[in-house]
Amino acid sequence: MSKERLEPALLRLCGILAVGAFAPLLDSTIVSVAVDALGRDFGVSTAGVQWVSTAYLLAFALVMPVSGWAGDRFGTRRVWLGALVLFLVGSVLCAFAGSVVSLVLFRGVQGAGGGLMLPVLQTIIVRACGGQRVGRLMAVVSLPALLGPVLGPVVGGLLIGHLGWRWIFYVNVPVCVLALFLAWRGVPHDRALRASRLDVVGLVLVCPGLTALVYGLSQVGGQVGFGRARVLVPMAAGAVLVAAFVGRSMRAEAPLIDVRLFRLRSFAATSVLMFVGGLTMYGGMFLLPLYYQLVLGKGVVATGLLLASQGAGALSARVAGVVADKVGPRPVVVTGLLLSAAGTWPFVVPVSDGPIVCVALFLRGFGMSAANLAVMVGAYEGLDDVRVSDASTTTRIVQQLGGSFGTAALAVLLQHGGHTPAAFAHAFRWTVVLTVLAVVVAALLPGRRTVHVLPLAAGDSTR
Repeated sequence: MSKERLEPALLRLCGILAVGAFAPLLDSTIVSVAVDALGRDFGVSTAGVQWVSTAYLLAFALVMPVSGWAGDRFGTRRVWLGALVLFLVGSVLCAFAGSVVSLVLFRGVQGAGGGLMLPVLQTIIVRACGGQRVGRLMAVVSLPALLGPVLGPVVGGLLIGHLGWRWIFYVNVPVCVLALFLAWRGVPHDRALRASRLDVVGLVLVCPGLTALVYGLSQVGGQVGFGRARVLVPMAAGAVLVAAFVGRSMRAEAPLIDVRLFRLRSFAATSVLMFVGGLTMYGGMFLLPLYYQLVLGKGVVATGLLLASQGAGALSARVAGVVADKVGPRPVVVTGLLLSAAGTWPFVVPVSDGPIVCVALFLRGFGMSAANLAVMVGAYEGLDDVRVSDASTTTRIVQQLGGSFGTAALAVLLQHGGHTPAAFAHAFRWTVVLTVLAVVVAALLPGRRTVHVLPLAAGDSTR
């Protein structure tokens, strides 16, 4: 078999994992269109309903740091199955929720499942392919992430309009059951790679630290700025805890997450790009639907359909994974970032909806997806199996923080501008500027596929 072709077993594994990842990625976009319906049904304010989304994000951030250790300790297959069960149980509980308080709690269960699932997915893929052809495999398994923002608003609008908000959670049940069946049969058993001892001190530092950071960022929009105590206090506390974790992790024999990965130039650059990528991706997911609805006056379903061109561009960018595997991530990331910036610029001008906007969204989706796929190739450059789980966890955390920060900052820009066309143009302008600046960081990525493995530190043989 040609080395350029992917083995059928690897493709089957990617398909199985993609089915499982589809549920949380679709759910996050569906729930975003249900805020008004939930507020009416439970008789609570928009601020109260926002906790339905905030609880998911907090639980997601809380369990993510543990995913790498859990996968190495119990096996990635067991953790993947357990995360699917947790997300399934959370979905059923959410569908039967009798109050907004119970719904918030059950969304936390969902978030815990999603927070475990996505980093473990990356680890399974990279280990299965031995660090080779990562770009092509990530292009296959990332399909749910590309389809979710396109299908979510449309599916959510149809379900809420015809069946009621509970069906946005019921729809997860068949997906999770199918994913569990396929994973039970198709995800291979794996052995434990690290000792059973959990870094409890690191856990106590980083989990509440990340949760506090995400919580503070989630409060920015509601508090109209970064200068309020409800924003600054948790963010400051989170920053101190995370900084303490990083300092301790640099000296620990078997840290919960090995931050010594940042000694690799390519991984450090990848992390910065993942932060910017999270900002532009999640920030765009926040801005574009509002732009269509508030500036152009479109409905929820129409907005989802109009954003389909961005999804089409993202799907077309799967070829970037093949290119990145052959020539290295740097040229693909630089090209993708420039295309993404070019595709966002028409919203800065701005232009009315029409062919120009459709072409712009296609370019934006293509560039953003191409850059993200190629960045993943750089994230695992020169890493052995032991550190793959740390890399998966770290990149997901950085991307989540970038998304939370980007959404918060853009929400402030919109609120201070009164959600006017000029305010949207200003927010899109900052997105373009940050995307272009990321091109400078992309120059630190490998231009060609290289192998330079980071050696194990002293006393690190248990990991």
